[in-house]
Amino acid sequence: MTPVVRMAWLPGADTALPLPTYETAGAAGADLRANFPLEDRGGVTLRPGERRLVPTGLMVEVPDGFELQVRPRSGAALRHGLSIPNAPGTVDSDYRGPLGVILANLGDAPIHIGHGDRIAQAVVAPVAQARFELAETLSDTARGTGGFGSTGRR
Repeated sequence: MTPVVRMAWLPGADTALPLPTYETAGAAGADLRANFPLEDRGGVTLRPGERRLVPTGLMVEVPDGFELQVRPRSGAALRHGLSIPNAPGTVDSDYRGPLGVILANLGDAPIHIGHGDRIAQAVVAPVAQARFELAETLSDTARGTGGFGSTGRR
């Protein structure tokens, strides 16, 4: 069964912009667009090292048992250094507020984010809530306590 993510426009959003869309039949992520309020439709420019919350003009209702992951777009990351510092950002199923995307300019030149630009991808993924319990010991594995880089180099 295909999950349904319900969406509502925020007051002042540009409702002529499309809802998130999958650009190809095999795409895992649907493109999210910048949707600035009328007084800010010129967009924003991020200086190198700057981060900003960019509005999508949407509120979402994610079905129970799922999350909406907000991920960077690979082309924008490669070409411009545009990223999402908390990637993947998680939108929980019980959140109903505005959907914004925290963008960071990791490049060495200013990046302009225009109204309607594709700024991120939304991936709908199943989640499970675990039960956490304290244990006296943990089971052994071949890796054991080896941390970062412990599996060797390829």
